[in-house]
Amino acid sequence: MQNKDDGMRKHRRTGAAGAILTAMLLQGCLMPDSQADKNNTEKEGGAKTETADGAATGSKQSKTISMDINTGITEAVEKTSSTVVGVTNLQTSGNYWTNSTDPVPVGVGSGVIYKKKDGKAYVVTNNHVVENATQLEVTLEDSTKVEGKLLGRDIWTDLAVIEMDDPGVKDVIDFGDSDALKRGETVIAIGNPLGLGFSGSVTVGVISGTNRSIPVDLNGDNQVDWNAEVLQTDAAINPGNSGGALINLAGQLVGINSMKISEETVEGIGLAIPINSAIPIIEDLEKHGEVRRAQMGVTLIDLLSVPAVHQRDTLKLPEDVTEGVVIDEVSPGSPAAEAGLRRFDVIVEMDGKKVANMIELRKHLYNEKKPGEKMSVTFYRDGKKAEAEMTL
Repeated sequence: MQNKDDGMRKHRRTGAAGAILTAMLLQGCLMPDSQADKNNTEKEGGAKTETADGAATGSKQSKTISMDINTGITEAVEKTSSTVVGVTNLQTSGNYWTNSTDPVPVGVGSGVIYKKKDGKAYVVTNNHVVENATQLEVTLEDSTKVEGKLLGRDIWTDLAVIEMDDPGVKDVIDFGDSDALKRGETVIAIGNPLGLGFSGSVTVGVISGTNRSIPVDLNGDNQVDWNAEVLQTDAAINPGNSGGALINLAGQLVGINSMKISEETVEGIGLAIPINSAIPIIEDLEKHGEVRRAQMGVTLIDLLSVPAVHQRDTLKLPEDVTEGVVIDEVSPGSPAAEAGLRRFDVIVEMDGKKVANMIELRKHLYNEKKPGEKMSVTFYRDGKKAEAEMTL
């Protein structure tokens, strides 16, 4: 049995211990924040931090860390950016009041350096960038300006080639394979949107579509003269980007940026000339100053634009002939004249392939035939079907 005095002593010891613990807890609660944090940090083994004036603090401060970020996009841009240049179209103003004959800038586009040889560098750009130019000025990546010489341009493909002296030209771009492009593949547009103030601008997108056929009015008469075969991309292409580079992630040129569809209801549709179809045009322009295409020596009218009464009474066509191309004029001594073709003959086939309109006729003539080759033509004359062969 426990002694009563012993129980009282035990109770007094327990009460004293509780009082000490309570005091310690109160001291911790009422301790200044900095001191409490310091003690907790030391007990937990954490590192102490100091403010600029050396005072101990428990708060953490953000740090600025410089990192060198490289991606496939940045590497492709770094590889090719020096090959993309500005192309300024200068024209003689002919101002009546000043009588000035000095050429003035009327527009700025882009171009791509694709070749260096024998002290010369060669730039591919768009025809509409250099059209009607009295003088051309090429601006390199480092802002050096060099006089450019127009070697040739082609209205049908909207391509042109410029020659310039090559001091200051560091690199030339590599050609890729535009036929290998896939929908969804990342591409990068580099150029000078809105002029040289935004030179070397980079936009990124994907290939939205290949083998797009876009109707083009070359004469401003609201008649479709040609269907341009282009690449579609959602990489931003703006005025001034024309003639610039569309590259893949390998830094290869896969297209020449040419145009965009600019309507209020349309967004993100940029168009580029595939490099595979551009290369033979570039080579012809560089060597000959023009594209050497097969010619027939005729002017033409789409049958669809001829009123039905003239199709029946003038051309005397059978009712089942509703598509074709009408010869309006034949040049003397031309391949068509030598083959015996005449005005009002209606061409319906070339080399056995149906021809529905002028666009199809031009595509067959320009894309599938060469000067000096023979071509068969099936046509209607006075309602009767006939065939002729000509040497283009």
